[in-house]
Amino acid sequence: MKQAQTETVAKGRIILEMRNVSKTYGSARALHAVSLNIREGEIHSLTGENGAGKSTLMKILAGAVTPDTGSEIWAFGRRVTIHRPQDAAALGISIIYQELSLCPNLSVAENIYLGRELSHSGITKLSQMVAGTRSVLARLGSSIKALAPVSSLSLSERQLVEIARAVHHNSRILIMDEPTTTLSERETEMLFALMQQLRREGIAIIYISHRMNEVYQLSDRVSVLRDGEYIGTLNRDEISPDKIVRMMVGRELSTFYKKAHAAQPGLQPVILSVRDMSDGKRVTGCSFGVRRGEVLGVAGLVGAGRTELARIIYGADRRASGTIEVHGSKKEIRSPSDAIQSGILYLTEDRKRLGLFLEMSVSENINFGVIARDARFGGILNRKKARQRAGASAKTLSIRTPSINSTVGALSGGNQQKALLARLLELQPQVLILDEPTRGIDIGAKSDIYRVIDRMAKENVAVVVISSELPELVGICDRVLVMREGKIAGEVGNTPGLSPLTLENIIAIATAAFTAPQ
Repeated sequence: MKQAQTETVAKGRIILEMRNVSKTYGSARALHAVSLNIREGEIHSLTGENGAGKSTLMKILAGAVTPDTGSEIWAFGRRVTIHRPQDAAALGISIIYQELSLCPNLSVAENIYLGRELSHSGITKLSQMVAGTRSVLARLGSSIKALAPVSSLSLSERQLVEIARAVHHNSRILIMDEPTTTLSERETEMLFALMQQLRREGIAIIYISHRMNEVYQLSDRVSVLRDGEYIGTLNRDEISPDKIVRMMVGRELSTFYKKAHAAQPGLQPVILSVRDMSDGKRVTGCSFGVRRGEVLGVAGLVGAGRTELARIIYGADRRASGTIEVHGSKKEIRSPSDAIQSGILYLTEDRKRLGLFLEMSVSENINFGVIARDARFGGILNRKKARQRAGASAKTLSIRTPSINSTVGALSGGNQQKALLARLLELQPQVLILDEPTRGIDIGAKSDIYRVIDRMAKENVAVVVISSELPELVGICDRVLVMREGKIAGEVGNTPGLSPLTLENIIAIATAAFTAPQ
C-alpha cells in the first residue's frame, strides 16, 4: 500500500474537549475520567484493545450513550449536552460505523437527504435533492450517480455515500470506526486520499482502527485508551510502533511476536507437498512444501491468489491440475471433508460468514467437529465431556467470554477468532492453513494467536499463514512465499540460498522489483 501523504501536526484550534468522561454499567466500569481534545483539521487516531473503551467514548460523543454525572463535553468553545444522535448532528458531529447505515432500497440522493427531505406541500423536490447530491459528490471527486440505488453500489462506494451525507450535513467532526476492514487495497488508498482532502478543508477526523500501519501513516496525533482509562496522546513526530504498543498493552513490541519453536530447515521431513497447483483461472503452476514444525508465510498484494491457492488445497474450490501429498502419500482432495481426513485444516478469512455459527454458543462452536466421537450408547451426546473440552480450550486460548454457553456472536472479533481456531485444533491437524488469522482483531488477541501458532509448530504441526500484515509474517514465520499474479514469484527466509526474510525483500518480490532466488 502506498504511504498516505500526511502533513505536519495540525495546529488548528481545539474544537472538541471531552473532560472527565466516565461510564459505568452496574458494577462494570467502561470509562473512568477520560479526557480528550480534538483540533480543527486533524486526523486523530484513537487506539486501544477491544474493551479499552473506544466504542463507549465515541457512542457518548455521537449521542448513543449517556455518560455518568460529572462528565463534560465542550464543542466549539461552549459546554454542550448530547443526549441523542440528533444533538450530535446539530453540533456537526457525525459517526460512520463499521456496519454502514444506508437504506439499500433508496437512491443515493434519498439517502443523503434521509430525514431532511426537500418538499413543498407534501411533494418531494427530487430534482433539487439530485442537484444537491451531485454537488457534494463532485466536491468529493466522485462520479457516483445521484439516482443510482444504493444496493447497486460497491462497499467502498457506499462508504463514500456515508461520508458525502456527513459532509452535506455540514459535519465538522467525523468519526470513522474501522472503515477499511472490508476494503481492497485500491479502495483503501482512495479513502485515505478523501480523508486528506477533508482534513485540508478543516474537518477533524477521529479514526479508529486495529491496523497499526494505517494509524502510523495517517495520524497527526494518536490517543490511547487502556482498561477504560486515558493513557496518553502522541504527536506525529512521537509516533512509533513501540510506543503505541507499550501504551496499549503495557509491554514492549519485542515481546509481541512469538517464534520460540526450533525450526530446522532441511532437517525435518516435508509434511505437505503441493505440485503444479492450478485452478485454470487465478492460480497457475504453484509448487511448494511445508516441513514438520515449520511456520510458512504466504504474502502478496490483493488479488495475487493467496486465498484461492489455499481454498484449492483444502478442496473448497475445484482444481484444474496439480497434486497434493501428505507425508509422501498422494491425496485426492475434492472437498473439505477429504482435506480434513488427510489432516489438512483451513481457517477461513471470513469467520462470520464462512466459519462460525453466530447464534450458537461458544461451547457448541468449539465442539462442532468432534462432539460425535464422544457419543455413548448408540449416539447419545456426552455433553459433560463437551463442556470440559470447551472450558479447557477457552482457558488455553484465553477466550474471554462470560460463559462457554454464551452466544459466540456476542464476543469481540478476537475472541470469535480464537473460538474458531479452538474448533480446528480439536481436530488435531497435521497441516494448519490460517487465512488472515489476525484481521480485524486487537493487539492482545493477536498476541494470543501468535502464541498458539508457535505452540502448534512446537508440536510438529506444519503451519501455513496467509497475511496482508508483513511485519506479522516477518515476526512469526520461518520462510515466506511471495505470490504475484497467481504464481509463486519468490521465497525469502533466513536459510542458505534464500534472500533474507525482511519487509523490503517481500515488497520487492510482490511488486516485481526483483525475483528472489528459490
